[in-house]
Amino acid sequence: MADAALPTDEHWMRHALALAERAEHEDDEIPVGAVLVSADGEVLGEGWNRNIGEHDPTAHAEIVAMRAAGRRIGNHRLLGSTLYVTLEPCAMCAMAMVHARVARVVFGALDPKTGAAGSVFDLLADPRHNHRVEVQGGLLGDEAGSMLSNYFRRKRGRPLL
Repeated sequence: MADAALPTDEHWMRHALALAERAEHEDDEIPVGAVLVSADGEVLGEGWNRNIGEHDPTAHAEIVAMRAAGRRIGNHRLLGSTLYVTLEPCAMCAMAMVHARVARVVFGALDPKTGAAGSVFDLLADPRHNHRVEVQGGLLGDEAGSMLSNYFRRKRGRPLL
């Protein structure tokens, strides 16, 4: 397959945004979506925030996607994969990516309160780890950020952006 025919980072981020919409509309969860893609462009796992519905503080979109991928391939190592997520990963999710050996993460909106991919912490590039995850941030960040802001504005009865 020629490179021009391969889905782009934007394609996969739009897929993650669609998963984030499902989080909000189907489950009334905070709209964060994630899709894990193999080096060959195959979806290995996907998910959205499930913290509230599953009563599980670890059920962030990234964790849900990585768990699904691990079950699918029968391995806890997700070598060569790229994780697309609509919000900058937190420390828990960042360290799960390091332990899973995810090759790359592409995220949308920055998280200035708990972001661990450069905003508050930079866990993915820390040289003390035996694995570092390549990071690309801000892809469709305005769209992802607006989705999150509007979710909270609706919850608080405030006008949407």
